[in-house]
Amino acid sequence: MNAAADMQALAMPAASCEVGAWRHGLAAQAFDTVVEEVPVALVYNGISHAVLLASPTDLEDFALGFSLSEAILASRAELYDLEAVAGGQGIELRMTIAGAAMHALKLRRRTLAGRTGCGLCGTESLDQVLRPVTPVAAGGVAQASAIHAAMRALTDSQALHQSTGAAHAAGWARWDGELLLTREDVGRHNALDKLVGAIAHDGLDAREGFAIVTSRASVEMAQKAACAGIGLLAAISAPTAMAVRLAEQCGLTLAGFVRQDRQLVYSHPQRVLPG
Repeated sequence: MNAAADMQALAMPAASCEVGAWRHGLAAQAFDTVVEEVPVALVYNGISHAVLLASPTDLEDFALGFSLSEAILASRAELYDLEAVAGGQGIELRMTIAGAAMHALKLRRRTLAGRTGCGLCGTESLDQVLRPVTPVAAGGVAQASAIHAAMRALTDSQALHQSTGAAHAAGWARWDGELLLTREDVGRHNALDKLVGAIAHDGLDAREGFAIVTSRASVEMAQKAACAGIGLLAAISAPTAMAVRLAEQCGLTLAGFVRQDRQLVYSHPQRVLPG
C-alpha cells in the first residue's frame, strides 16, 4: 500500500462492525458504527515529542492546537511547515518550528507518550504538571442563555458522536452565543486542542468568544484554554477541584453542569450575566 492509500485508510473517522444485538430478550445480527482511534505522533524538527491516540480528523488543527495549548509555540507564526505522513502503525504530524521554540522544547524535556485523554502520561516530574499559565485577559461577557444556546448548537453539530456515540466535542462561540467552530475527537483533550488550532488557523481572536466542551473540565482542560487565551470555558459536566483552583489563579471563568437551564460558575463569575 502506498503513502496516499495509507493516509486514506487511516483517515476514516469511523468503521462499521458486525455485532450481536439484544432487544427485548431476543438476539439478532446487526451492524454498528464505531469511532476510530489512531496513534498520532507529534514530531518537531525531526524529534518525536508526543504520541497520542486520536480521531484521525482535523489533524492540522490538532498539531497547531496542541503546540499552542502546551506552550510549545507562542503563536501560529512559529509553525513554519506541517506534513501528515501515514505509516503502518499510525500517522506522524511532522512540524518544522522556529529555532527558539525548539530550543525551549528541548529544555523542557517533556515526552508525553500517553493514551487517549491522558494529559499527564510521560510527564517526568511533579514540577511539570502545573506549568505557569499567563493570566487570561479580561475579554467579554456572555449571558447565561448565550452559553446554553451555544451548548445546544454544539450538541446538534456533533456528526461523529451522532454516528458512533463515542466522541467528545469542543466548540467556540461568540459572546452572543453564536457557535462558529466545532471539533470532535475520541479524546476530550484532543477535541479542545483541535479547537484551539482551528481558532488560530482561521485567524480568530480567542478573546472574542468562549469555549464549550461536552466533557468534564479537568485541570489540563482549564490549562489549555487559558494558555490559548480563552477567557471562559463551559463544560457540560463537572470540573475538578484542581481545575477550579487553577482557573481562579489565572483569571479563567470556569462553568460546569451546563445543561438544560442550569449551570454553575466556579471562578470569575463576572463574565457570566443573568438572562
